[in-house]
Amino acid sequence: MSTSSNNLSTYDYIIVGAGSAGCVLANRLTEDPAVNVLLLENGGSDRSLFIQMPTALSIPMNTEKFAWQFETEPEPFLDNRRMHCPRGKVLGGSSSINGMVYVRGHARDFDEWQSHGAEGWSYAHCLPYFRKAETWAFGGDDYRGDSGPLGVNNGNEMKNPLYQAFVDAGVEAGYFSTDDYNGRQQEGFGPMHMTVKNGRRWSTANAYLRPAMTRPNLTVVTHALVHKVLLEEKIAVGIRYERKGNVQEVRAKREVILSAGSIGSPHLLQLSGIGPKAVLEEAGIAVQHELPGVGENLQDHLEFYFQFKCKQPITLNGKLNWFSKGLIGARWLLDRKGLGATNHFESCGFIRSKAGVEWPDLQYHFLPAAMRYDGRSAFDGHGFQVHIGHNKPKSRGWIRAKSANPSDNPEIQFNYLEHEVDREGFRDCVRLTREIINQPAFDPFRGDEIQPGNGVKTDAEIDAFVRSAVESAYHPSCSCRMGSDDLAVVDPETRVHGISRLRVVDSSIFPTIPNGNLNSPTIMVAEKAADIIRGKGSLSPSDAVVGMDESWLERQRSGSPERVAM
Repeated sequence: MSTSSNNLSTYDYIIVGAGSAGCVLANRLTEDPAVNVLLLENGGSDRSLFIQMPTALSIPMNTEKFAWQFETEPEPFLDNRRMHCPRGKVLGGSSSINGMVYVRGHARDFDEWQSHGAEGWSYAHCLPYFRKAETWAFGGDDYRGDSGPLGVNNGNEMKNPLYQAFVDAGVEAGYFSTDDYNGRQQEGFGPMHMTVKNGRRWSTANAYLRPAMTRPNLTVVTHALVHKVLLEEKIAVGIRYERKGNVQEVRAKREVILSAGSIGSPHLLQLSGIGPKAVLEEAGIAVQHELPGVGENLQDHLEFYFQFKCKQPITLNGKLNWFSKGLIGARWLLDRKGLGATNHFESCGFIRSKAGVEWPDLQYHFLPAAMRYDGRSAFDGHGFQVHIGHNKPKSRGWIRAKSANPSDNPEIQFNYLEHEVDREGFRDCVRLTREIINQPAFDPFRGDEIQPGNGVKTDAEIDAFVRSAVESAYHPSCSCRMGSDDLAVVDPETRVHGISRLRVVDSSIFPTIPNGNLNSPTIMVAEKAADIIRGKGSLSPSDAVVGMDESWLERQRSGSPERVAM
Protein backbone atom coordinates (compact mmCIF):
# COMPACT_ATOMS: atom_id res chain seq x y z
CA MET A 1 0.00 0.00 0.00
CA SER A 2 1.31 3.45 -0.86
CA THR A 3 -0.27 6.83 -0.80
CA SER A 4 1.81 8.01 -3.70
CA SER A 5 2.99 6.79 -7.07
CA ASN A 6 6.26 8.54 -6.27
CA ASN A 7 8.92 5.86 -6.73
CA LEU A 8 11.72 7.58 -4.86
CA SER A 9 14.34 5.41 -3.20
CA THR A 10 15.65 8.46 -1.35
CA TYR A 11 13.62 10.57 1.05
CA ASP A 12 14.36 13.46 3.34
CA TYR A 13 12.99 11.59 6.35
CA ILE A 14 12.28 7.90 6.93
CA ILE A 15 9.98 7.12 9.85
CA VAL A 16 9.80 3.52 11.11
CA GLY A 17 6.43 2.77 12.69
CA ALA A 18 3.00 4.27 11.96
CA GLY A 19 1.89 4.27 15.58
CA SER A 20 1.03 6.85 18.22
CA ALA A 21 4.23 8.80 17.51
CA GLY A 22 4.93 7.92 13.87
CA CYS A 23 1.57 9.15 12.59
CA VAL A 24 2.05 12.47 14.38
CA LEU A 25 5.52 12.91 12.87
CA ALA A 26 4.30 11.96 9.38
CA ASN A 27 1.65 14.66 9.60
CA ARG A 28 3.77 17.42 11.08
CA LEU A 29 6.88 16.87 8.94
CA THR A 30 4.87 16.82 5.70
CA GLU A 31 3.33 20.19 6.54
CA ASP A 32 6.49 21.41 4.87
CA PRO A 33 5.88 20.75 1.14
CA ALA A 34 9.60 20.97 0.46
CA VAL A 35 10.37 17.64 2.17
CA ASN A 36 9.55 14.04 1.24
CA VAL A 37 8.73 11.53 3.97
CA LEU A 38 8.57 7.74 3.89
CA LEU A 39 6.54 6.04 6.62
CA LEU A 40 7.14 2.30 7.06
CA GLU A 41 4.67 0.09 8.97
CA ASN A 42 4.78 -3.67 9.50
CA GLY A 43 1.01 -3.96 9.84
CA GLY A 44 -1.79 -3.15 7.43
CA SER A 45 -5.06 -1.25 7.23
CA ASP A 46 -6.94 -0.09 10.34
CA ARG A 47 -10.33 -0.06 8.58
CA SER A 48 -11.67 -3.01 10.58
CA LEU A 49 -14.99 -2.52 12.37
CA PHE A 50 -13.39 -4.04 15.48
CA ILE A 51 -10.78 -1.27 15.55
CA GLN A 52 -13.12 1.62 14.83
CA MET A 53 -15.93 0.62 17.24
CA PRO A 54 -14.80 1.67 20.75
CA THR A 55 -16.66 -1.06 22.62
CA ALA A 56 -14.82 -3.76 20.63
CA LEU A 57 -11.48 -2.77 22.18
CA SER A 58 -10.64 -6.26 23.49
CA ILE A 59 -10.61 -7.76 19.99
CA PRO A 60 -7.79 -5.97 18.11
CA MET A 61 -5.24 -6.24 20.92
CA ASN A 62 -5.76 -10.02 20.99
CA THR A 63 -5.69 -10.48 17.21
CA GLU A 64 -2.43 -11.46 15.49
CA LYS A 65 -3.36 -9.43 12.41
CA PHE A 66 -3.46 -6.18 14.38
CA ALA A 67 -0.95 -6.67 17.20
CA TRP A 68 2.42 -8.16 17.95
CA GLN A 69 1.57 -10.85 20.48
CA PHE A 70 4.73 -10.51 22.55
CA GLU A 71 5.28 -12.53 25.71
CA THR A 72 7.75 -11.88 28.46
CA GLU A 73 10.28 -14.30 29.79
CA PRO A 74 9.07 -16.00 33.00
CA GLU A 75 8.71 -13.15 35.49
CA PRO A 76 10.59 -14.22 38.64
CA PHE A 77 8.51 -12.13 41.07
CA LEU A 78 5.16 -13.15 39.53
CA ASP A 79 5.40 -16.90 40.14
CA ASN A 80 7.36 -17.22 36.86
CA ARG A 81 4.30 -16.31 34.79
CA ARG A 82 4.83 -15.23 31.19
CA MET A 83 2.99 -11.95 30.72
CA HIS A 84 1.13 -10.89 27.59
CA CYS A 85 2.56 -7.73 25.99
CA PRO A 86 0.59 -6.86 22.80
CA ARG A 87 1.82 -3.94 20.67
CA GLY A 88 0.07 -2.38 17.71
CA LYS A 89 0.87 -3.83 14.28
CA VAL A 90 -1.49 -1.75 12.14
CA LEU A 91 -1.85 1.85 10.98
CA GLY A 92 -2.23 3.82 14.18
CA GLY A 93 -0.09 1.31 16.07
CA SER A 94 -1.11 0.82 19.68
CA SER A 95 -3.53 3.75 19.42
CA SER A 96 -5.57 1.45 17.16
CA ILE A 97 -5.67 -1.43 19.66
CA ASN A 98 -5.62 0.27 23.07
CA GLY A 99 -8.39 1.09 25.53
CA MET A 100 -8.61 4.71 24.29
CA VAL A 101 -8.14 6.06 27.83
CA TYR A 102 -6.76 9.60 27.69
CA VAL A 103 -4.48 10.42 30.61
CA ARG A 104 -1.58 12.83 30.32
CA GLY A 105 0.10 11.93 33.60
CA HIS A 106 0.73 14.21 36.55
CA ALA A 107 2.56 17.50 36.06
CA ARG A 108 5.32 16.33 38.41
CA ASP A 109 5.98 13.31 36.17
CA PHE A 110 7.39 15.65 33.54
CA ASP A 111 9.30 17.72 36.07
CA GLU A 112 10.78 14.36 37.06
CA TRP A 113 11.85 13.83 33.44
CA GLN A 114 13.76 17.09 33.51
CA SER A 115 15.39 16.16 36.81
CA HIS A 116 16.62 12.96 35.11
CA GLY A 117 18.46 14.92 32.43
CA ALA A 118 15.69 15.57 29.89
CA GLU A 119 16.28 19.31 29.80
CA GLY A 120 13.36 21.21 28.29
CA TRP A 121 10.82 18.46 29.05
CA SER A 122 9.34 19.80 32.29
CA TYR A 123 5.56 20.15 32.64
CA ALA A 124 5.76 23.82 31.69
CA HIS A 125 7.47 22.80 28.42
CA CYS A 126 5.18 19.83 27.72
CA LEU A 127 1.77 21.37 28.50
CA PRO A 128 1.68 23.53 25.33
CA TYR A 129 2.10 20.37 23.24
CA PHE A 130 -0.66 18.51 25.08
CA ARG A 131 -2.87 21.47 24.25
CA LYS A 132 -1.68 21.60 20.63
CA ALA A 133 -2.57 17.94 20.09
CA GLU A 134 -6.16 17.88 21.33
CA THR A 135 -9.65 19.16 20.87
CA TRP A 136 -11.34 18.77 24.25
CA ALA A 137 -15.09 18.31 23.93
CA PHE A 138 -15.80 20.95 26.59
CA GLY A 139 -13.61 23.71 25.19
CA GLY A 140 -10.08 24.97 25.62
CA ASP A 141 -8.45 26.84 28.48
CA ASP A 142 -4.97 27.19 29.99
CA TYR A 143 -4.78 23.39 30.28
CA ARG A 144 -6.92 22.02 27.46
CA GLY A 145 -6.75 22.46 23.70
CA ASP A 146 -9.65 23.26 21.38
CA SER A 147 -8.18 23.01 17.87
CA GLY A 148 -5.90 19.95 17.76
CA PRO A 149 -6.30 16.78 15.70
CA LEU A 150 -7.04 14.49 18.66
CA GLY A 151 -10.70 14.33 19.71
CA VAL A 152 -11.19 13.76 23.45
CA ASN A 153 -14.47 13.35 25.38
CA ASN A 154 -16.22 11.36 28.13
CA GLY A 155 -18.02 8.74 26.03
CA ASN A 156 -21.62 8.36 27.21
CA GLU A 157 -21.20 10.98 29.94
CA MET A 158 -21.53 8.56 32.87
CA LYS A 159 -25.17 7.60 32.27
CA ASN A 160 -24.82 4.41 34.28
CA PRO A 161 -25.32 5.36 37.98
CA LEU A 162 -22.38 3.17 39.04
CA TYR A 163 -19.93 5.68 37.55
CA GLN A 164 -21.12 8.48 39.82
CA ALA A 165 -21.33 6.13 42.78
CA PHE A 166 -17.60 5.46 42.38
CA VAL A 167 -16.79 9.18 42.33
CA ASP A 168 -19.05 9.83 45.33
CA ALA A 169 -17.50 6.94 47.26
CA GLY A 170 -14.03 8.38 46.71
CA VAL A 171 -15.13 11.73 48.11
CA GLU A 172 -16.87 10.02 51.06
CA ALA A 173 -13.60 8.22 51.81
CA GLY A 174 -11.92 11.60 52.20
CA TYR A 175 -10.34 12.14 48.80
CA PHE A 176 -10.57 15.14 46.50
CA SER A 177 -12.97 15.35 43.61
CA THR A 178 -11.55 16.69 40.35
CA ASP A 179 -13.55 17.93 37.41
CA ASP A 180 -10.60 17.46 35.05
CA TYR A 181 -7.67 15.24 36.00
CA ASN A 182 -5.94 16.36 32.77
CA GLY A 183 -6.36 19.98 33.81
CA ARG A 184 -5.30 21.87 36.90
CA GLN A 185 -5.45 18.96 39.35
CA GLN A 186 -5.00 15.26 38.69
CA GLU A 187 -5.49 14.05 42.27
CA GLY A 188 -9.03 12.99 43.07
CA PHE A 189 -12.08 11.24 41.61
CA GLY A 190 -14.05 12.31 38.57
CA PRO A 191 -15.07 11.59 34.96
CA MET A 192 -12.58 9.74 32.75
CA HIS A 193 -11.64 10.87 29.24
CA MET A 194 -11.23 8.88 26.06
CA THR A 195 -9.92 9.37 22.52
CA VAL A 196 -13.26 8.94 20.78
CA LYS A 197 -14.74 11.34 18.23
CA ASN A 198 -18.28 11.14 16.89
CA GLY A 199 -18.57 7.68 18.40
CA ARG A 200 -15.45 6.34 16.68
CA ARG A 201 -12.00 5.40 17.98
CA TRP A 202 -9.87 8.47 17.34
CA SER A 203 -6.49 6.86 16.85
CA THR A 204 -3.49 8.72 15.50
CA ALA A 205 -4.24 7.06 12.15
CA ASN A 206 -7.62 8.81 12.08
CA ALA A 207 -6.49 12.04 13.72
CA TYR A 208 -3.09 12.60 12.07
CA LEU A 209 -2.22 10.13 9.34
CA ARG A 210 -5.37 10.09 7.24
CA PRO A 211 -5.32 13.87 6.61
CA ALA A 212 -1.60 13.70 5.78
CA MET A 213 -2.08 10.86 3.28
CA THR A 214 -3.64 13.32 0.87
CA ARG A 215 -0.30 15.11 0.54
CA PRO A 216 1.99 14.18 -2.38
CA ASN A 217 5.11 14.39 -0.20
CA LEU A 218 4.12 11.46 2.06
CA THR A 219 4.59 7.82 1.05
CA VAL A 220 3.19 5.12 3.34
CA VAL A 221 4.37 1.54 2.91
CA THR A 222 2.61 -1.16 4.93
CA HIS A 223 3.56 -4.81 5.55
CA ALA A 224 7.19 -3.71 5.73
CA LEU A 225 9.44 -5.67 8.10
CA VAL A 226 12.38 -3.41 8.90
CA HIS A 227 15.67 -5.29 9.19
CA LYS A 228 18.03 -2.56 10.36
CA VAL A 229 19.19 1.02 10.18
CA LEU A 230 21.87 1.45 7.53
CA LEU A 231 25.00 3.05 8.95
CA GLU A 232 28.08 4.53 7.32
CA GLU A 233 30.63 5.00 10.05
CA LYS A 234 28.53 6.71 12.74
CA ILE A 235 25.94 8.18 10.39
CA ALA A 236 22.43 6.79 9.74
CA VAL A 237 21.90 6.85 5.98
CA GLY A 238 18.82 4.71 5.45
CA ILE A 239 16.77 1.60 6.22
CA ARG A 240 16.76 -1.98 4.99
CA TYR A 241 13.33 -3.58 4.98
CA GLU A 242 11.50 -6.58 3.54
CA ARG A 243 8.13 -6.59 1.84
CA LYS A 244 6.47 -9.58 0.16
CA GLY A 245 9.76 -11.44 0.30
CA ASN A 246 11.74 -8.67 -1.38
CA VAL A 247 14.50 -6.93 0.55
CA GLN A 248 14.87 -3.25 -0.27
CA GLU A 249 17.02 -0.37 0.86
CA VAL A 250 15.96 3.26 1.02
CA ARG A 251 18.11 6.25 1.82
CA ALA A 252 17.46 9.26 4.03
CA LYS A 253 18.95 12.60 3.05
CA ARG A 254 18.21 14.19 6.40
CA GLU A 255 17.27 11.71 9.14
CA VAL A 256 16.03 8.27 10.10
CA ILE A 257 13.46 8.33 12.92
CA LEU A 258 12.54 5.20 14.87
CA SER A 259 8.98 5.28 16.20
CA ALA A 260 8.52 1.53 16.58
CA GLY A 261 7.60 1.67 20.26
CA SER A 262 9.20 0.58 23.50
CA ILE A 263 9.72 -2.98 22.27
CA GLY A 264 10.41 -2.30 18.59
CA SER A 265 12.74 0.70 18.79
CA PRO A 266 15.37 -0.79 21.14
CA HIS A 267 15.16 -4.06 19.21
CA LEU A 268 15.83 -2.27 15.92
CA LEU A 269 18.74 -0.36 17.39
CA GLN A 270 20.25 -3.64 18.57
CA LEU A 271 19.63 -5.32 15.19
CA SER A 272 21.53 -2.37 13.70
CA GLY A 273 24.52 -3.00 15.98
CA ILE A 274 23.70 -0.19 18.41
CA GLY A 275 23.41 -1.27 22.03
CA PRO A 276 25.11 -3.06 24.93
CA LYS A 277 28.19 -4.89 23.65
CA ALA A 278 27.48 -8.11 25.55
CA VAL A 279 23.88 -8.28 24.31
CA LEU A 280 24.91 -7.74 20.69
CA GLU A 281 27.71 -10.30 20.82
CA GLU A 282 25.44 -12.89 22.47
CA ALA A 283 22.94 -12.37 19.62
CA GLY A 284 25.63 -12.65 16.94
CA ILE A 285 25.29 -9.01 15.86
CA ALA A 286 28.38 -7.00 14.88
CA VAL A 287 28.87 -4.03 17.18
CA GLN A 288 28.62 -0.76 15.26
CA HIS A 289 28.24 1.54 18.24
CA GLU A 290 28.32 0.53 21.90
CA LEU A 291 25.44 2.19 23.73
CA PRO A 292 24.80 0.34 27.00
CA GLY A 293 21.38 1.84 27.78
CA VAL A 294 19.60 0.48 24.69
CA GLY A 295 16.85 -1.86 25.91
CA GLU A 296 17.51 -1.16 29.59
CA ASN A 297 15.34 0.80 32.09
CA LEU A 298 12.17 -0.96 30.80
CA GLN A 299 9.07 -0.04 32.82
CA ASP A 300 5.37 -0.88 32.74
CA HIS A 301 2.21 -0.51 34.79
CA LEU A 302 0.54 -3.49 36.44
CA GLU A 303 -3.07 -3.67 37.55
CA PHE A 304 -5.63 -6.09 38.94
CA TYR A 305 -9.43 -6.07 39.04
CA PHE A 306 -11.27 -5.52 42.30
CA GLN A 307 -14.66 -7.12 41.61
CA PHE A 308 -18.00 -7.03 43.45
CA LYS A 309 -21.42 -8.48 42.78
CA CYS A 310 -24.02 -5.84 41.97
CA LYS A 311 -27.43 -5.94 43.66
CA GLN A 312 -29.15 -4.16 40.77
CA PRO A 313 -29.33 -5.50 37.18
CA ILE A 314 -27.71 -2.42 35.64
CA THR A 315 -24.27 -3.70 34.64
CA LEU A 316 -22.75 -4.63 31.30
CA ASN A 317 -22.81 -8.29 32.34
CA GLY A 318 -26.43 -8.23 31.20
CA LYS A 319 -25.34 -7.12 27.71
CA LEU A 320 -22.94 -9.94 26.88
CA ASN A 321 -25.37 -12.25 25.08
CA TRP A 322 -25.22 -12.29 21.30
CA PHE A 323 -28.64 -10.64 20.89
CA SER A 324 -27.66 -7.64 23.05
CA LYS A 325 -24.30 -7.37 21.35
CA GLY A 326 -26.06 -7.36 18.00
CA LEU A 327 -28.34 -4.52 19.04
CA ILE A 328 -25.39 -2.50 20.35
CA GLY A 329 -23.48 -3.07 17.11
CA ALA A 330 -26.49 -2.24 14.94
CA ARG A 331 -27.07 1.04 16.72
CA TRP A 332 -23.41 1.95 16.43
CA LEU A 333 -23.45 1.22 12.71
CA LEU A 334 -26.58 3.34 12.35
CA ASP A 335 -25.67 6.48 14.27
CA ARG A 336 -22.32 5.88 16.09
CA LYS A 337 -24.07 6.19 19.45
CA GLY A 338 -25.02 4.06 22.42
CA LEU A 339 -22.88 1.50 24.24
CA GLY A 340 -20.88 0.84 21.09
CA ALA A 341 -19.46 4.38 21.21
CA THR A 342 -17.65 4.14 24.55
CA ASN A 343 -14.78 2.17 26.07
CA HIS A 344 -16.93 1.93 29.26
CA PHE A 345 -14.21 3.43 31.49
CA GLU A 346 -16.13 6.63 32.26
CA SER A 347 -15.06 7.45 35.83
CA CYS A 348 -11.73 7.19 37.55
CA GLY A 349 -9.52 8.19 40.44
CA PHE A 350 -5.92 9.20 41.11
CA ILE A 351 -4.74 9.02 44.70
CA ARG A 352 -1.55 8.91 46.74
CA SER A 353 -0.80 5.61 48.46
CA LYS A 354 0.42 7.22 51.68
CA ALA A 355 1.45 10.48 53.29
CA GLY A 356 4.84 11.64 52.07
CA VAL A 357 4.10 10.75 48.45
CA GLU A 358 3.97 14.11 46.66
CA TRP A 359 1.71 13.26 43.73
CA PRO A 360 -0.63 10.36 42.91
CA ASP A 361 0.93 6.94 42.42
CA LEU A 362 -2.29 4.87 42.30
CA GLN A 363 -4.77 4.95 39.40
CA TYR A 364 -8.35 3.67 39.16
CA HIS A 365 -10.39 2.84 36.06
CA PHE A 366 -14.01 2.05 36.96
CA LEU A 367 -16.00 -0.43 34.83
CA PRO A 368 -19.72 -1.23 35.34
CA ALA A 369 -19.07 -4.92 34.67
CA ALA A 370 -17.13 -7.83 36.15
CA MET A 371 -15.04 -9.33 33.36
CA ARG A 372 -11.50 -9.73 32.09
CA TYR A 373 -10.00 -6.89 30.07
CA ASP A 374 -9.41 -9.24 27.15
CA GLY A 375 -13.09 -10.24 27.16
CA ARG A 376 -12.38 -13.96 27.54
CA SER A 377 -14.41 -14.51 30.71
CA ALA A 378 -16.98 -12.67 32.78
CA PHE A 379 -18.76 -13.12 36.10
CA ASP A 380 -22.00 -15.08 35.76
CA GLY A 381 -24.41 -12.49 37.08
CA HIS A 382 -24.29 -8.74 37.56
CA GLY A 383 -21.10 -7.21 38.88
CA PHE A 384 -18.77 -4.24 38.69
CA GLN A 385 -15.04 -3.79 39.01
CA VAL A 386 -12.34 -1.22 39.41
CA HIS A 387 -8.93 -1.61 37.80
CA ILE A 388 -6.27 -0.53 40.27
CA GLY A 389 -2.51 -0.28 39.93
CA HIS A 390 0.59 1.20 41.51
CA ASN A 391 1.80 3.52 38.76
CA LYS A 392 5.25 4.68 39.87
CA PRO A 393 7.19 1.40 39.94
CA LYS A 394 10.81 1.12 41.04
CA SER A 395 11.39 -2.22 39.28
CA ARG A 396 13.29 -2.15 35.98
CA GLY A 397 13.59 -4.63 33.12
CA TRP A 398 15.13 -5.00 29.67
CA ILE A 399 14.68 -5.78 25.95
CA ARG A 400 17.34 -7.97 24.28
CA ALA A 401 17.70 -9.19 20.71
CA LYS A 402 17.96 -12.99 20.58
CA SER A 403 19.60 -13.11 17.16
CA ALA A 404 20.40 -11.04 14.10
CA ASN A 405 17.18 -12.27 12.46
CA PRO A 406 14.59 -9.45 12.46
CA SER A 407 11.79 -12.05 12.46
CA ASP A 408 12.86 -13.32 15.88
CA ASN A 409 11.05 -11.52 18.67
CA PRO A 410 13.34 -10.07 21.33
CA GLU A 411 13.52 -11.34 24.88
CA ILE A 412 11.44 -9.18 27.22
CA GLN A 413 11.84 -9.09 30.99
CA PHE A 414 10.12 -6.45 33.12
CA ASN A 415 11.12 -7.82 36.55
CA TYR A 416 7.67 -6.82 37.76
CA LEU A 417 7.45 -6.37 41.57
CA GLU A 418 11.16 -6.91 42.10
CA HIS A 419 11.27 -3.81 44.30
CA GLU A 420 9.66 -3.81 47.75
CA VAL A 421 8.16 -0.36 47.10
CA ASP A 422 6.10 -1.89 44.29
CA ARG A 423 4.88 -4.76 46.46
CA GLU A 424 3.95 -2.32 49.22
CA GLY A 425 2.09 -0.22 46.63
CA PHE A 426 -0.16 -3.14 45.73
CA ARG A 427 -0.87 -3.88 49.39
CA ASP A 428 -2.07 -0.28 49.59
CA CYS A 429 -4.17 -0.86 46.47
CA VAL A 430 -6.08 -3.69 48.14
CA ARG A 431 -6.69 -1.99 51.47
CA LEU A 432 -7.53 1.48 50.17
CA THR A 433 -9.85 0.15 47.45
CA ARG A 434 -11.84 -1.96 49.92
CA GLU A 435 -12.35 1.14 52.02
CA ILE A 436 -13.55 3.17 49.03
CA ILE A 437 -16.00 0.56 47.71
CA ASN A 438 -17.46 0.12 51.22
CA GLN A 439 -18.54 3.77 51.42
CA PRO A 440 -22.30 4.59 51.64
CA ALA A 441 -22.49 5.64 47.97
CA PHE A 442 -22.23 1.98 47.01
CA ASP A 443 -24.76 0.67 49.53
CA PRO A 444 -27.56 0.40 46.92
CA PHE A 445 -25.31 -1.54 44.55
CA ARG A 446 -22.57 -3.40 46.42
CA GLY A 447 -22.93 -7.14 46.86
CA ASP A 448 -20.33 -9.69 47.94
CA GLU A 449 -16.68 -9.23 47.04
CA ILE A 450 -15.77 -11.53 44.14
CA GLN A 451 -12.07 -10.74 43.88
CA PRO A 452 -9.69 -10.74 45.74
CA GLY A 453 -12.18 -12.20 48.24
CA ASN A 454 -12.65 -11.73 51.95
CA GLY A 455 -9.92 -14.27 52.73
CA VAL A 456 -7.22 -11.97 51.32
CA LYS A 457 -6.22 -9.65 54.18
CA THR A 458 -2.69 -10.10 55.49
CA ASP A 459 0.41 -8.86 53.68
CA ALA A 460 1.30 -12.45 52.73
CA GLU A 461 -2.21 -13.16 51.43
CA ILE A 462 -2.28 -9.94 49.42
CA ASP A 463 1.19 -10.57 47.98
CA ALA A 464 0.18 -14.09 46.89
CA PHE A 465 -3.03 -12.82 45.29
CA VAL A 466 -1.23 -10.04 43.44
CA ARG A 467 1.46 -12.38 42.11
CA SER A 468 -1.21 -14.69 40.69
CA ALA A 469 -3.78 -12.15 39.47
CA VAL A 470 -1.98 -8.99 38.42
CA GLU A 471 -1.85 -8.19 34.69
CA SER A 472 -0.01 -5.72 32.52
CA ALA A 473 -1.81 -2.46 31.84
CA TYR A 474 -0.02 -2.55 28.45
CA HIS A 475 2.21 0.48 29.08
CA PRO A 476 5.78 -0.62 28.25
CA SER A 477 8.10 2.38 28.14
CA CYS A 478 11.47 3.95 28.97
CA SER A 479 13.70 1.40 27.15
CA CYS A 480 15.63 4.08 25.17
CA ARG A 481 15.51 6.76 27.78
CA MET A 482 16.25 10.42 27.22
CA GLY A 483 19.07 12.08 29.15
CA SER A 484 22.72 12.99 29.17
CA ASP A 485 24.38 10.30 31.31
CA ASP A 486 26.17 7.14 30.16
CA LEU A 487 22.99 5.00 30.17
CA ALA A 488 20.85 7.51 28.25
CA VAL A 489 20.09 6.51 24.65
CA VAL A 490 18.86 9.82 23.22
CA ASP A 491 19.56 13.42 24.13
CA PRO A 492 16.84 16.00 24.89
CA GLU A 493 16.62 16.67 21.15
CA THR A 494 15.70 12.96 20.68
CA ARG A 495 18.98 12.25 18.84
CA VAL A 496 20.70 8.91 19.47
CA HIS A 497 23.92 9.50 21.37
CA GLY A 498 26.96 8.98 19.17
CA ILE A 499 25.07 8.45 15.88
CA SER A 500 24.36 11.31 13.50
CA ARG A 501 21.00 11.70 11.71
CA LEU A 502 19.24 9.08 13.86
CA ARG A 503 16.45 9.79 16.34
CA VAL A 504 14.04 7.80 18.47
CA VAL A 505 10.61 9.35 19.05
CA ASP A 506 8.10 7.24 20.99
CA SER A 507 7.37 6.11 24.55
CA SER A 508 10.71 4.32 24.75
CA ILE A 509 12.46 7.67 25.34
CA PHE A 510 10.51 8.50 28.50
CA PRO A 511 13.03 8.72 31.35
CA THR A 512 10.42 7.45 33.84
CA ILE A 513 6.88 6.17 33.43
CA PRO A 514 4.12 8.73 34.11
CA ASN A 515 1.16 8.17 36.41
CA GLY A 516 -1.36 7.27 33.75
CA ASN A 517 -1.95 5.70 30.36
CA LEU A 518 0.73 6.35 27.76
CA ASN A 519 -0.97 7.22 24.48
CA SER A 520 -1.42 10.89 25.35
CA PRO A 521 2.17 11.57 26.50
CA THR A 522 3.49 9.64 23.49
CA ILE A 523 1.54 11.93 21.16
CA MET A 524 2.81 14.95 23.09
CA VAL A 525 6.42 13.75 22.74
CA ALA A 526 5.95 13.40 18.97
CA GLU A 527 4.38 16.86 18.67
CA LYS A 528 7.28 18.42 20.52
CA ALA A 529 9.88 16.36 18.65
CA ALA A 530 8.38 17.41 15.31
CA ASP A 531 9.04 21.05 16.13
CA ILE A 532 12.59 20.18 17.19
CA ILE A 533 13.24 18.23 13.98
CA ARG A 534 11.85 21.02 11.82
CA GLY A 535 13.95 23.60 13.63
CA LYS A 536 10.90 25.63 14.53
CA GLY A 537 11.81 26.05 18.17
CA SER A 538 9.60 24.89 20.99
CA LEU A 539 6.33 26.52 21.98
CA SER A 540 6.64 28.98 24.85
CA PRO A 541 6.50 27.31 28.28
CA SER A 542 3.21 27.50 30.14
CA ASP A 543 2.79 29.23 33.48
CA ALA A 544 -0.43 27.37 34.33
CA VAL A 545 -0.75 26.54 38.03
CA VAL A 546 -0.53 22.90 39.15
CA GLY A 547 -3.10 21.84 41.73
CA MET A 548 -1.39 19.98 44.59
CA ASP A 549 -2.31 18.95 48.12
CA GLU A 550 -0.20 21.35 50.16
CA SER A 551 -0.29 18.93 53.09
CA TRP A 552 1.02 15.91 51.18
CA LEU A 553 3.80 15.32 53.69
CA GLU A 554 1.35 14.94 56.59
CA ARG A 555 -1.67 13.25 55.04
CA GLN A 556 -2.59 10.62 52.46
CA ARG A 557 -5.93 12.19 51.48
CA SER A 558 -7.67 15.51 51.87
CA GLY A 559 -9.55 14.52 55.01
CA SER A 560 -7.22 12.57 57.30
CA PRO A 561 -3.54 12.15 58.23
CA GLU A 562 -1.94 8.79 57.45
CA ARG A 563 1.36 7.01 57.92
CA VAL A 564 4.36 8.55 56.16
CA ALA A 565 6.06 6.81 53.23
CA MET A 566 9.46 5.33 53.99
